[in-house]
Amino acid sequence: MSTFSQALNVLIVDDEPLARQRLRTLLSDCTQTPVIVGGEASNTAEALDLLEQVQFDAVLLDIHMPGGDGLALARRLKELPYFQTNPPAIVFITAYAEHAVEAFELTATDYLTKPVRLERLQNSLQKIEQFRQSIRRLEPENDSKKTTEILVIQERGITERIPLSEVLYLKAELKYISVRTALKTHILEGSLNELEVRYPNNFLRVHRNALVATHAMRALEKHLDPDEGECWAVRLVGIDELLMVSRRQLSAVKDVISKT
Repeated sequence: MSTFSQALNVLIVDDEPLARQRLRTLLSDCTQTPVIVGGEASNTAEALDLLEQVQFDAVLLDIHMPGGDGLALARRLKELPYFQTNPPAIVFITAYAEHAVEAFELTATDYLTKPVRLERLQNSLQKIEQFRQSIRRLEPENDSKKTTEILVIQERGITERIPLSEVLYLKAELKYISVRTALKTHILEGSLNELEVRYPNNFLRVHRNALVATHAMRALEKHLDPDEGECWAVRLVGIDELLMVSRRQLSAVKDVISKT
């Protein structure tokens, strides 16, 4: 397989010859990131055959193709043995934007809409390099956790994949959930209760309106809240904001902090 300093070995999958040729040309113009087009496929069957023989660094995958779409192929690829420990980055390329959320739920590295622009493709290649680096960092470690859990967030027409490991807390607002990382706050539609059930090993409910990442809890402090008066609050790593802790959850928070 390629290393970070070597050229990325890329497979192009698209049923239109002109679209494949355009991608080849654009990739050759991406001088910041060296790329080798190691294979081309015009349908999902050809792509699967190539992927069973060659370990590519990335797959540039069209979604709408005769005989099977790219989303279905991405699901099947997860069954290949080396995909469990050394998967290629998947970048979906399509003329349609309605599949973005489903694509990211399939752990796509990026999602490009046609016509692909050079600058946007170069940005995707940088994401692929970062993805390959993250895979290499995980290789010497225990591989029991096969995939990185993510939250798929859509804001202002942009779809982002936020690694769950970067989330510090989830807080219910009036009609949405604030997803706080060390860098910014994202807005997510959904239910706090559903997230609590889905990720019981990642978050602890500290208040009726907040789940906090257990790995991010740093300390408990006395806090004077304008509405609730004197109370306890939890301080998190990486941000100055304090989150109130209900009396019911106080012992559970103390227990988590004592073990970190």
